[in-house]
Amino acid sequence: MKGTEDMELNVTPLSEWGLPDGNVFLAAGPCSAETEEQLLATARGLKGSGLSFFRAGMWKPRTHPGSFEGVGLEGLEWLERVRDECGMPVGIEVATPEHVEACLKHGVDVVWIGARTTPNPFAVQSLADAMRGTDMRVFVKNPISPDLELWIGALERLYSAGLRKIGVIHRGFSSSKKVLYRFAPHWKIPIELKRRLPDIPILCDPSHICGKADLIFSVAQEALDLLYDGLMIEVHVDPPNAWSDSRQQLTPDQFRVLMDRLTVKSELIKSEEYQARIRELRIEVDSLDKQLIEVLGKRMEIVREMGDLKRRNNISTLQPHRWNEIVVSRAATGSELGLAAEFIFRLFEEIHEEAIRQQEVGNG
Repeated sequence: MKGTEDMELNVTPLSEWGLPDGNVFLAAGPCSAETEEQLLATARGLKGSGLSFFRAGMWKPRTHPGSFEGVGLEGLEWLERVRDECGMPVGIEVATPEHVEACLKHGVDVVWIGARTTPNPFAVQSLADAMRGTDMRVFVKNPISPDLELWIGALERLYSAGLRKIGVIHRGFSSSKKVLYRFAPHWKIPIELKRRLPDIPILCDPSHICGKADLIFSVAQEALDLLYDGLMIEVHVDPPNAWSDSRQQLTPDQFRVLMDRLTVKSELIKSEEYQARIRELRIEVDSLDKQLIEVLGKRMEIVREMGDLKRRNNISTLQPHRWNEIVVSRAATGSELGLAAEFIFRLFEEIHEEAIRQQEVGNG
């Protein structure tokens, strides 16, 4: 893996960003600022709910021209009223250096780079250059495509520009497969990001992942179970009549109920009984993992022998009918052991890919 080549990012912990920060770092507010009345009414509904900052979209990158693309600069004046009247820091998405300059002029407390901007190194570099020499607080949303390197590369560009208050927002990824959510969570990608950059603050945006308000709780709880630092959730005073993403926004009252339902987990506990038992179980897991790797090694030895046999008889490496047979039989065995068919398929997909590689190496 490329992990050893990552730039070391000595970023500032969220607790030192100078923003309200309780057990969970919270950002909430409407997908889009629509009118001054709508923005203020939503902010008033969220006042006192423990927000780290109030979010609102001013410039909205839309797929098709002609749809609502945000109120732009006018909305920044409304945000100043929100901050002054409700006492909450405010944050918005930026996509151009001009957006950054406007945020600096209006004293916006937090900015984030959106999922459509993150995958463009030229765009990210122009934003990093615009922020150079400032102490801006900036989050980077994951790219739309499930590409971890683009995500990390965007962080490195900001860090190289001298920024230290940097974090990420996991908002889901596009997928060719039909999934329950609007954007597939692909939890393994942010988990790998956290492994490679353990100090980077990470928020989850369950609103964009889900696309539906009634799914938000389960995804938000999953993020907290995975020790995310916080959440960004879209809240609107009147979701059914929102000008963008109406189905995924909560009312302020629904947001408060959600916060009451969520449980914050911890990584460690002082209980000696727990520590002793978890150590025993981890030893068992480590032993089984070792056996698993040894079995896979033996499997690949047999695979290489099969590759030699195929070459001597001028037989193709890939055997589609055999691969289908493996998928069906292994899924059936896994089901008997309580393992999900999708998990078994993904596992053997990786094993099969490595088996093909092992046979082709021998062929070289």
